[in-house]
Amino acid sequence: MEKEKIARINALAKKAKAEGLTPTELEEQKNLRAEYIAEFRTSFTGILENTVIQYPDGSKQSLPDFRDTQKKEKK
Repeated sequence: MEKEKIARINALAKKAKAEGLTPTELEEQKNLRAEYIAEFRTSFTGILENTVIQYPDGSKQSLPDFRDTQKKEKK
């Protein structure tokens, strides 16, 4: 997300606390927050997909494989 959009999110948050927002600004804030959260989730999913668990014996397992293993054990 561009720095300008993050700055706008912060400016709207400050204004909301100080004096309140107009309906147009509330809609803008809602849309900017939704965009930010969507980008955060995409980024975080990428991080989790590339996470590796290393066991004390030195073996490694990717997190997606670990989750699949856990699901199979629960059944």
